[in-house]
Amino acid sequence: MGAVIDLLNQAVRIAVPYILAAVGGTICELGGVVNIGLEGMILTGAFCAVLGSFYTGSAWAGVLAALMGGGLAAWLHGIVSIRYRGNQIISGLAVNILAGGITKFFLKAIFHSSANSSRVEGIGSWSLGFVSKIPILGEILSHPLLLLTLALVVLAQLLVYKTPFGLRLRAVGEHPECADTLGIRVHRMRYAAVILSGMFAALGGAWLSMDQHQFTDNMSGGRGYIALAALIFGKWTPAGAAAAALLFGLAEALQIHLQTMGLRVPNQFIQMIPYVATIVILAGAIGRTKPPAADGKPYPEGD
Repeated sequence: MGAVIDLLNQAVRIAVPYILAAVGGTICELGGVVNIGLEGMILTGAFCAVLGSFYTGSAWAGVLAALMGGGLAAWLHGIVSIRYRGNQIISGLAVNILAGGITKFFLKAIFHSSANSSRVEGIGSWSLGFVSKIPILGEILSHPLLLLTLALVVLAQLLVYKTPFGLRLRAVGEHPECADTLGIRVHRMRYAAVILSGMFAALGGAWLSMDQHQFTDNMSGGRGYIALAALIFGKWTPAGAAAAALLFGLAEALQIHLQTMGLRVPNQFIQMIPYVATIVILAGAIGRTKPPAADGKPYPEGD
């Protein structure tokens, strides 16, 4: 029983950045913009979180810095894809490359290392003591960012399906021409969706760096791309994307757990489990899920 609880705790811890990036990417695509740049926004958030905490000594200041950094990276993607109607895939990849270069540059300039930052004490130890007494998942749930993640998933689901903003967002992602004729500012809605996605992904990056108490070069490690698979498997709904991301987190936790069991199986095969699971799940989802009709299609609005 103890091993199962440890596995669940590890799966939840691993899944947090996947969940946040996948929910953010879902909001973005529901608005009609593909955000391949989630990977770079996770990386930017991780670096900004460490930077903000390093200079202020406050974990919450690090979270705020991460949100600002992710929002800025997303805004750049929005300018290229929405205002100038550039190719959204290329723009997102450019954000990823830019984030990798800029974080490495400032890592070297500020911390005098091209591999990792200084250890920032205190940013990963904050917790809510009363929550830690909850059986089974109390230890992991006591982290404020984990509780914030759960709240954001619920709020995102309500935002998309229970508010006028969500109705306009989905209208812009399905039929921007009709939305425009009804007075909905298509570009403004898409900018809001893109920036929200960047902030969600950056919060996932903040979790990564705070969990490790430091920033390491390229620590996003492909999580943005797996988040894209999760949102497809989740059928472009925030709750579905979060559930799929948790499944990917469980697969990764399982492969880590299996490596510690001393099985007579080459480690390379065990390490393949999360990626094979991603391919199989995504292959099964393709053809059974339908993206928003205008997803990835620029709209020539005059605003």
